Amino acid sequence: MGIFGRKNNDTDTAVATLPVDPALAALTGEYAIDPAHSSIGFTVRHAMVTNVRGSFAEHEGSLKLDGENPHASAASIDVKIASIDTGIADRDGHLRSGDFFDAEQFPLMTFRSTEAAQLGGDKYRITGDLTIKDVTKPLSIDLEFNGTATDPYGNERVGFEGSAEILRSDWGLTWNAALETGGVMVSDKVKLNFDISAIKNAA
Repeated sequence: MGIFGRKNNDTDTAVATLPVDPALAALTGEYAIDPAHSSIGFTVRHAMVTNVRGSFAEHEGSLKLDGENPHASAASIDVKIASIDTGIADRDGHLRSGDFFDAEQFPLMTFRSTEAAQLGGDKYRITGDLTIKDVTKPLSIDLEFNGTATDPYGNERVGFEGSAEILRSDWGLTWNAALETGGVMVSDKVKLNFDISAIKNAA
């Protein structure tokens, strides 16, 4: 079941949308991301030998799904940097400090989509602008559409999960420490993870 328009990978330009599945019409509308049932997390290599995982507990966002014109679908997400949680209070404090995110001066990380495309089946790619510490760079997120459901409270839900990789230095997150055995304490590469449940707004 397709949500987004198909994109031609050879020419990197949008092409005609596939015939619309009538079932998609029911998905058209505005959705609010449900933070209680969604997660935005990351994985980063520590000391060259293991991975540290963390997440942001506070975030909000919206989705616009267009069943008749799928490539017009869009996403917007705001993440509170101060809500970062890696399970270690001292480490979280360091990440909030000026060495990394500087959460006091730059309290939000934001994503605003600019394009959506179908990769095949239920796999998609959404591209947009990621802003961290007032630095804005393009980001593409590969997503899988997990389907729809009506929950026990009558809410119409859609679900997506996805991931992307970034170099944190591109957004000015450059702090590091050299290891005696060679290498650095924190890798430049960071994997972002998204597990999103969104509720359709009342008409």
